[in-house]
Amino acid sequence: MKFNKVKCKVLHTVRAIPSTTTGWVENGLRSSPEGKDLGVLVDEKLNMTQQCALAAQKANCILGCIKTSVTSRSREVILPLYSTLMRPHLEYCVQLWGPQHKKDMDLLEQVQRRATEMIRGLEHLSYEGSQRVGVVQPGEEKASGRPYSSLPAPEGTYKKAGEGLVTRACGDRTRGNGFKLKEGRFR
Repeated sequence: MKFNKVKCKVLHTVRAIPSTTTGWVENGLRSSPEGKDLGVLVDEKLNMTQQCALAAQKANCILGCIKTSVTSRSREVILPLYSTLMRPHLEYCVQLWGPQHKKDMDLLEQVQRRATEMIRGLEHLSYEGSQRVGVVQPGEEKASGRPYSSLPAPEGTYKKAGEGLVTRACGDRTRGNGFKLKEGRFR
């Protein structure tokens, strides 16, 4: 596989490096003020503030989708949705880009506070009270020794709870995947 110069960028982490000493200009490489690798955004000062902002933005978008599409505000509905949809975005590679500044931590806590406020009965609960519910700051599980809850649940865990909610459509007529769902009425 050949080296692709178009996709390659140089990220300088030291202040003044002349381009002639490194030879990257002669080879056609461009300089960039920030770089993204493994989904983590890093700038030239090795600051992860932009990564925290992106993670919070993604989680806020997902939380907005949950808020508009789910009518129930019970703990049993909101908490699993939070754990499976939002939390992986807040915890992806958190060991590498963990919030180092107070403003980054506040930004991530604000997203989690919004998720806590969606739960009926906990609208006016403080962030410390949300710890009781199970909404934990990213990276705290690692410190406390608890396993990540964003990992997939063992098979059959939610089978009984979802029984009868939807039915499978009979797919005898075409070569489908066999897992099409039949439209039904929800009350």
